[in-house]
Parts: sequence; C-alpha cells; structure tokens
Amino acid sequence: MKLLKYIPLQLVLFLIIGILIGFYISFTPSFISGVLLIVLCILGSVYLINREKIVQNNYFALFAFISFICIGIATSTFNNDLLKKNHYSSYLSNSSVTSVLLVDKVLKPNSYYNRYFAKVVLVNSDKTHGKILLNIAKDSINTILNVDDKFIVAAKFNTINEPLNPYQFNYKRYLEKQQVYYQITLKNKEYVLLKGDGHSIKGWAFLFRKKINTALIKNGYEGDVLAIINALLLGQRQEISKDIMQNYQNAGAIHILAVSGLHVGIILLLLNFLLKPIEKIKYGIHIKLLIVIVLLWVFAFVAGLSASVVRAVTMFTAVAIALSLKRSKNVYNALIISIFFLLLFNPNYIFDVGFQLSYLAVFFIVWTQPILYKLWKPKLKIVDYFWQLLTVSVAAQVGVLPLSLYYFHQFPGLFFLANLLIIPFLGIILGVGILVIALALMNILPEIIAEFYKKVIELLNSIVEWIGHQESFLFQNISFTMASVVLYFFLIILFFKWIEIKNRIYLKLTLITIVIFQLNLIKEKYVSHSDDEFIIFNKTRHSIVGIKKKAILRLHHSLDAKTLKNDVVIRSYLTGSNATINSLIDQPKNIYDLNGKKMLVIDSLGIYAIPNFSPDYILLKESPNINLDRVIKSLNPKEIIADASNYKNHVKIWQKTCKNNNIKFHYIVKHGAFREKL
Repeated sequence: MKLLKYIPLQLVLFLIIGILIGFYISFTPSFISGVLLIVLCILGSVYLINREKIVQNNYFALFAFISFICIGIATSTFNNDLLKKNHYSSYLSNSSVTSVLLVDKVLKPNSYYNRYFAKVVLVNSDKTHGKILLNIAKDSINTILNVDDKFIVAAKFNTINEPLNPYQFNYKRYLEKQQVYYQITLKNKEYVLLKGDGHSIKGWAFLFRKKINTALIKNGYEGDVLAIINALLLGQRQEISKDIMQNYQNAGAIHILAVSGLHVGIILLLLNFLLKPIEKIKYGIHIKLLIVIVLLWVFAFVAGLSASVVRAVTMFTAVAIALSLKRSKNVYNALIISIFFLLLFNPNYIFDVGFQLSYLAVFFIVWTQPILYKLWKPKLKIVDYFWQLLTVSVAAQVGVLPLSLYYFHQFPGLFFLANLLIIPFLGIILGVGILVIALALMNILPEIIAEFYKKVIELLNSIVEWIGHQESFLFQNISFTMASVVLYFFLIILFFKWIEIKNRIYLKLTLITIVIFQLNLIKEKYVSHSDDEFIIFNKTRHSIVGIKKKAILRLHHSLDAKTLKNDVVIRSYLTGSNATINSLIDQPKNIYDLNGKKMLVIDSLGIYAIPNFSPDYILLKESPNINLDRVIKSLNPKEIIADASNYKNHVKIWQKTCKNNNIKFHYIVKHGAFREKL
C-alpha cells in the first residue's frame, strides 16, 4: 500500500496538524491571515521560478506543507466562535440578561431536564450569535420545544462545570469542541414563545420527522420499537431507553443505532442495485450517479443533517463517485478528499469520536479486509459469504479498537457474533423500514406489514439483549492511554504490511513495536500503582470515602454494594487509576490517618468531643446539627470538608463560619472530590 506517498493524504495530515495547533494555541484572525498570505506568496513564487522542476524541487514541497499547516490554523481560528464579532459572551454580565433564543437541536433528555442546543439571537438589544446548552426542568405540563422555536427569557448564563470526580468524562471540554461554552437552566414557565421567522432546513427536517412519527404511532408503533426505528432510519436516539442503549453497547452493536457510514453504505448498495437498469440507457452511469447522490442527501436531510449523517453522506458521495469510475484505488482517494473538505468546512470534526471511528473503520476495511479474506477461501458460497462478513467485521474492529478502549474503556468480546447475526439483515431492516415509513405517510400501510416489521425490530432487540447479557465476554474498565493508542497503530500497520508484502524488515519492526508496546503498558501500570491516595468522592446525597494503595481500592460508603460497583463515578476512577476494589465497608470511619495527618468525621449524630485530639481535617457528612464555631475553637482544624450528603442550607452557614474564622472550606459539590496523597 503506497497510500502514505499519496500527496493529497500528506496534505490532509499537515492540515490536521494545523487544525490542532490552531485549537490549542490562540491566534488572532488578522495575524494568521497575514502569515497565510505571506506563505502563499512564497509558495507561488517558488512555483513560478521552478515550475519546470516542480517534482524535484524540495522547497516547493516544504512551503506546500507549511501552507497547509497555516490553512489548518486559519480554518481553526476562523471557525472559533469566541474570536468572532458579536459572540454573545461579550455581552454577558454577572446577573440575568434578557435574551432571545432559537432552538437549534433537540438533545436526549436526562432524568430532570429536557435539553437543547439553542442559538443566542439577541442579548438585551444587541444582535449576537453563538450556541448555548439549554436545560428546561421537567414537570407535569411540560412542553417539548421544536427546532426553530424562538423565545425570550430573562436568565443568567452559567459556565459549564468541570467534572467533580477524577477521571470522569469532561462534558465541558466535549461541549467546547462543539462551540458551546455556556448554559441556561429554566423552569417550564420561565420563557415566552415568540413568532418565528420561518423554518430553516433543520426545522423542516424536524417537522418532517415529526410527521413520520405521527404516522408510525397511528399504525401501532410505540415504546422501544418506535425508538429503534427513529434511531435506525431517522438518526434520532433521544427516546431510546437506558437499558436498550446499554444492551447494544455491551453487544458491540452500538454503531447500529447511529446513522453513520454503515447505514449510508448499505443504502448506497441498495440504490446501486435498484437503479442498475438505468445504466443501459445513454449516459446511464452518470444519470444513476446523480440520482444516487441526490437520494443520499435527501436521506441526510430527513435524518436532520446531524454531524454524523453529514460526514457519512459526504464520505459515501465520494465513494459513489469512485465506484462509478470502477477503480478500487479511487476509494482511498475519495475518502481522503472527503476528509479534506469536511475539515475545511468544520475543523472541529477532527475531535469528534464518530468522525474518527467512521473513517478508521472504512480505511481498515478497504485495506485489511482483502488481506484477511485471502487467508482462507471457502468453496461453499454460503460459507464464503459469512467468511467475508466476518473479515469485514474483524477489519473494522481492528481499526477502531484502540480508540474504543481509549474513549469507552470496554471491549465486547462477542462483537463478531452480533455483526454476524445482525449485519446480514440490516439491509432488509433498512429497506423494509423505508417502505413502512413511505406507506405510513400515505396512510396505506397494510397491518400485516406493520406487524411483521414490529416483530423484526423486537427480534433485533432480543438478539442484542441476549448477546449483551453474556457478561463473561464483556471486558470493562480497561485503562488505555493515548501513548498506547499511537503504539497500537504503529504495531497493527507494520503487522499488516508484513502480511501484505512478506518483507522481513516489517516483521522485525513489528516485533520491536510489540516489545515497546508491552514496556509502555508495564510503565503505565507501575506509575498508576505508585500513587497512593485518600479520596472523598462527589456523589449526590451520599458519602463515599476511598483509600487507594497500589492497585487496591477500599471504599467506605453509604450505598448498597451492587449500586456502588456499577456507579459511573467509581467505575471511572477504577479505570483511570488502573485499580480494583478490594473491600467495601458500609460506613466511613470516625477517624482517618492520612500519612501522619488526622481527619475526624462528624456525622448526623454530631459527636466530636475527643480528649487530647486535634485533627488537621474535619469531614462533615449527613448534615450534623452542630455549632461549627464551637467545634473550630475546640479542635482547631486546618481545613473543613463538607461532602455531598449535606443539606445546602447547612453548607452555606458552615462556609460563612469558616470564612469568619479564616479556615479553608472545601465543599465537594462545588470544588470537586477531596484528594490527599498517602
């Protein structure tokens, strides 16, 4: 594979380097514009001087690469909303402001709020732009907002909180990469709807999906079945229950629920098959290609033009063009070109997990699946079909495995079984689903077809549930660092190059990389196990105290053991620290020794009088009714800690008391988990 020598790929790599530089280092638009202009002028001059020797000229290549780095920096800078004029953040104050918001996207609700992305149209009387996270509390008369709904509200813009526990998912950083920097939290009656200015493309798509859902409900689709249809065909996962989502994730089939390259690829194959007769007419190949591309983008429109759908349709538009030219090598070129234009349009795609996984999966399928398939050639057609399917599944999994471990910290051992049982029928599920939606919209859906499709979706859910419940094949809490990701890719690329061309140098490099990979794992494990610490976690309405020594974590807590082991806070910590739980103790102790420092725990009983005892720390839990002034004078601590099990009104009083006594106060709900090295 001479792909790395392909110049467009090299240029895309330098574009990505520029995007990363532009994201992590702040440049002003005027500065980077000037630098880019100078570099392009130099590049043009070098080209004109040496245009007859352009292939041999190293200076031209050097300035071409520098130019693409500068283009990447410029793209990242110009797409940074915070650097644009009239971003709403420039008009905010510490108090409430009157703002006009426009709903841009409906998000998956949580237990307490319906959530949206909204554009900030006005702040007071100033025209603004930029997106926020909007949370509207659920109640008995809750109204679900639609895309393009416009309303006025008087509320304070709040920053999004950093994670309050170690190794927890950083939602703030995730939203920043989507240009969302603030949030507003409202009750259901704290806004006034305004007359809209018409519908955007997203708004029309939302209304069309709403019409589809109304038609499906009339034909008896509801609950989990309706939620799965919305996910498979309309790209909307907001209504999928937590249990269903967990089953698909554990089975290694979560990609089925996100309209992505898999779905668009299957739809492309279906369209190519159905429209094949058009090739027989004059210019039929070009006409068919045009129809296919139009229908792919119609599907993207119906699916709401979400980032994942736009990426997938852009990628397979390029693949469709490559296939129409009947040159397999063009598939590589098409993928690279689609990456280039997507990143040029939206450089933040580079940070999107779906973007990374989609392109890695496709690249590894195109490159390594033929290599794996050649290892065995079954004679029976049915066996050969499933062997091809298995090699495709393995190739994709090989490509996405390191990032899956890095982001999700688990590996579904039965992923191949899920793919073998589901993927062969996914084309039928999608094809029949499109037919069901079309007939339902025309109000002519036969009951027998409606019932058949409902049973198919229920069977799909049952298969996934069975696979997902095989817990012995699900490997969780796997710690995998970025260094491991990089070394893995070096290893796997060298290994497949060796299989492909049988050059001994690649075998030697593969073996060397394996040794380096193992040494890195040993080093990371040693570093994580050498950090002993005492930690008080942030867990709403509960007390959880942890003592980690080497790879062993002991927990003192107020939860039941089963809930604790499955709690996301504890699981994140176990993964990040590479530790395991050794013992679970029902309640925190009264006194802890923190490497020579003493901590006294005062619970709801309010007992603290211990003769000749002066603790360095006091932990307040379960809202004890105490006079903190008296406690401070009696024990003279250096720091007071309040965990998440206390009432907020108690905490406010304690905080004021500590301030008056010039003693440090650590409120875990506000300042995050308390950690002390041992």
